[in-house]
Amino acid sequence: MNAYGVVLFHTTSSAMRAEKTLLRGGLEIKMIPTPRQFSSDCGIALRFDRTRTPVVQEMLDAARVEIAGIHPLD
Repeated sequence: MNAYGVVLFHTTSSAMRAEKTLLRGGLEIKMIPTPRQFSSDCGIALRFDRTRTPVVQEMLDAARVEIAGIHPLD
């Protein structure tokens, strides 16, 4: 069973930039509705393999994509 992480955003445009950045970096991600257990200004989030959390954070920081947070998705 895969353990996932989720990236939350303040805006849809940030979510789209993050998706483009992470896909370009070769990561497997999926755009999903923001899970109910998380509060977010934006209704979409990005799901990814939780083992890749440091890489996701590094790539988004390098691309200066504004995020609301990265959380484990249980």
